[in-house]
Amino acid sequence: MHPLSTATSQPLFSVAATRLIEQRAAAALPPHTLMQRAGLSVARLALALAPHARCIWVACGPGNNGGDGFEAAFHLHQWGKKVVVTWSGLPEGRAASPPDAETSRRRALAAGVAVAGEPPPDFDCCIDALLGIGARLDPARPGTDRMLAWLAMIQASPAVRLAVDVPTGLDADTGACDTQVAIDFIAARAGNTWAGRLFCLNLLTLKPGLFTAQGRDCADEVWFDDLGVTPPADMEPSARLLGADGFQTALRSTRPHASHKGSFGDVAVIGGESTHDSHMTGAALLAARAALHAGAGRVFVALLGDEDQHGPTVDLLQPELMFRSVEALDLAQQVVVCGCGGGDAVKSVLARVLSVATRAVFDADALNAISGDTQLQALLKARHRRGYSSVLTPHPLEAARLLGMTAAQVQADRLKAAQQLADLFQCVVVLKGSGTVLAAPGQIPAINPTGNGLLATAGTGDVLAGMVGAGLAGGGHARGDAFDAACRAVFIHGQMADQWAASKPGQALT
Repeated sequence: MHPLSTATSQPLFSVAATRLIEQRAAAALPPHTLMQRAGLSVARLALALAPHARCIWVACGPGNNGGDGFEAAFHLHQWGKKVVVTWSGLPEGRAASPPDAETSRRRALAAGVAVAGEPPPDFDCCIDALLGIGARLDPARPGTDRMLAWLAMIQASPAVRLAVDVPTGLDADTGACDTQVAIDFIAARAGNTWAGRLFCLNLLTLKPGLFTAQGRDCADEVWFDDLGVTPPADMEPSARLLGADGFQTALRSTRPHASHKGSFGDVAVIGGESTHDSHMTGAALLAARAALHAGAGRVFVALLGDEDQHGPTVDLLQPELMFRSVEALDLAQQVVVCGCGGGDAVKSVLARVLSVATRAVFDADALNAISGDTQLQALLKARHRRGYSSVLTPHPLEAARLLGMTAAQVQADRLKAAQQLADLFQCVVVLKGSGTVLAAPGQIPAINPTGNGLLATAGTGDVLAGMVGAGLAGGGHARGDAFDAACRAVFIHGQMADQWAASKPGQALT
């Protein structure tokens, strides 16, 4: 058992795959072994998190997650802790709990663990063992009202909260919340009106829903215990969690002495529309500066807009940037980052970029233009057949436009949406948001564990697009494929936000 860190990459398994792994492992072990290991692990972590707790409340559901809770209660009681268990009882139509869960329940009762109809009035630690991955909270099902009331009490208390496997109300596959109670809790945490500590102990496998969408807010600090089980070699994960072991954490690597600026690739940023009514030059400059700092050898900037609207010809903060007209760019030889602040003007250059640029990142207004133009969509799809590299960096609304759905539908299953987009256009997709998802045809998708809410501010997406562009150019690293370059850029981008939060607590990110 150990806390997760961003140091190592980890496989993530869906609920369906987890059940198969569990079935295979259980068949090779004596009965009840996995639940005994799980319950002991939960008890140990609860004791480590709240060693001086005077009362521990264990909220147990009717299935195996509840069995883990009863098993944990048994051990905590044996260790001299005051433990109170509330049990939801069996749903209508079910005669008994699953065999292992029933064994753990009977063992806890025989040992003298107290089972009450209502939670204790005062508790210092709460273990959420209501549902796990086993079921969703269905308001029409008898007993759900009771569990929702218990969840509300857990989330209103400042006591240490430990979720067994998955927080109740969170979809283990998608990270979507299925209860208003959970959504209200996230809002309370965001508003700093909840003073407790939140932990989740993932068991047997790591589930993707903990790391994207609302998962990170619901689970917070994730611990993991594989219960002594190694997934079968023929069991492919549904995703992987990025880790620093796959990348160089520094933005620049050691460069050979016998190198020059042309050795590390050229990036051309096209965007930054200026008109009589709006000026988006800053977006292009942010992307360009980021590409330079991420190691690109040379960075060019082509600003868009009305002919009578003259943009800057030099960036005084970053004079290394070279300004050119779009026509003067050598698109076939440069990595093109297109769309950052491009406005409507980007439509006039997109067809050429899609047709000529062999390596390109499409962001923001370029994505919006593509979503509304079938001819541009056809050109994007054709890039793969020509051997060109394409990276799309949409936020959920931009992804929804490209897929012809709503942003809510994208957020309901981010892994699925990212893969659909990657397969549709045969390119690498970076679906931004909490737990950024990266997908590509024929690749196991990845979820990024770095980053935080400080990234929810204008300009951070432009910076990311520039960093991806530098990665495609080979700046600071050996040039890899587009998927690897995007993964590395996303990981480091989030890591920088984490370093900011640690070094400048309470300060907004700029």
